[in-house]
Amino acid sequence: MDLNDEDLIRRTVEDGDQRAYAQLVRRYQSQLRFSLRQLCDGDQGLADDMAQEAFIKAYKALPAFRGDARFSTWLYRIAYNLVMSHKRKNAPEVDQEAVDRAQAEETVEESQRLGMARDLNSAMDSLSDAQRQAIHLCMQRGFSHEEAASIMKLPLGTVKSHVNRARAKLQSLLQPWREEVVNG
Repeated sequence: MDLNDEDLIRRTVEDGDQRAYAQLVRRYQSQLRFSLRQLCDGDQGLADDMAQEAFIKAYKALPAFRGDARFSTWLYRIAYNLVMSHKRKNAPEVDQEAVDRAQAEETVEESQRLGMARDLNSAMDSLSDAQRQAIHLCMQRGFSHEEAASIMKLPLGTVKSHVNRARAKLQSLLQPWREEVVNG
């Protein structure tokens, strides 16, 4: 029997039914790990660690879950906070030698493909953290503006502004690639 989230939460909290929580984990694990992989810049190991930690924190906090938002939104907010906290604690380091070696080994096709990927990453990096997170939540993960506002703990209008400004900036920065694709 496939119970809805509300019933599974009730069974977990009121009856101590760990199988009910395990069903919630199975229901959202892939989705959460995929989202976290994006937030963790492709680091699968870190994404898995963050997902596991998010499920543990959610389990411990489940009695306090009020149901104001969907369980998935609440869980994603916990995971988002964990990743942001981790990023604040661990400043990124660039291995310039590895980047230089990789660039020297590129073929022409790889160079173009990687150039486009680098430009996209660079364009994404040029966005503010808030713009990058808003565009990720709304455009890549499919959350509504309202859900993204809840996750980011920002006013709805602010999230809409972040998405619109990010979209405009990305279109401007990636215009040369757009012209190259169209013109061949």
